[in-house]
Amino acid sequence: MNDEQLLRYSRHVLLEDIDVAGQEKLLASHALVIGAGGLGSAAAPYLAAAGVGEITLIDHDHVDLTNLQRQIMHRQDSIGGNKAVSGKSFLEGLNPSIEVNIIQAKADEAILNRLLPTVGIILDCTDSFATRQMINRLSVKHQKPLVSGSALRFDGQISVFDPRNQSSPCYACIFAPEEQFEEVNCASMGIFSPLVGIIGAMQAAQALQMLIGFGTPLVGRMLLWNARNTQIDEIQISRNAGCVVCGQRR
Repeated sequence: MNDEQLLRYSRHVLLEDIDVAGQEKLLASHALVIGAGGLGSAAAPYLAAAGVGEITLIDHDHVDLTNLQRQIMHRQDSIGGNKAVSGKSFLEGLNPSIEVNIIQAKADEAILNRLLPTVGIILDCTDSFATRQMINRLSVKHQKPLVSGSALRFDGQISVFDPRNQSSPCYACIFAPEEQFEEVNCASMGIFSPLVGIIGAMQAAQALQMLIGFGTPLVGRMLLWNARNTQIDEIQISRNAGCVVCGQRR
């Protein structure tokens, strides 16, 4: 690190679990953030501020006035523009020393198969069950750790799936791909503004832990946050040996 970086990241360097070596790992890391909406708007800025050297944002959607209640990477003058473009502007203003790549398209298998070999961590900040299943499947295929978060109304959840860990479940171990779920979203159900910030920031924290390699991330555990009652619960989750996604790869 140069002198400016040592000063910028000095509060990380003071932490024994991170120190210079951990910060240098972040500077050399590439994080993929899929979704630049509510969760991505909280997760990506903390990755950028913390010094993750390369961040790729994927989003096909455009900023709408209703997004501004919670999607803090976007501003009034972003309305009508692509969310990945708006997010890139925000992140580069926050930390101009990092590299921010954007893909203005909906994440699909072709895009992810090209990108995943180059990344160290995936953050799923989407709100579609089908997209989550695809991301999970390709995370397992490419053996890349996945930080999955979701938020709706007053309830959020977060977990980490690490296919490199023989005991780690994958997303499909818990939510089977063949199950039928009614797609619900903020537009129809509503969402408490700070909830996406809380869960998205937790996603960033888990990603930083995984990239640096300290503490005990949420592998094999799912954290449930109830913003109405200000209550946090944790459930243990196990790998399904018969999982159609990861069962044959272990």
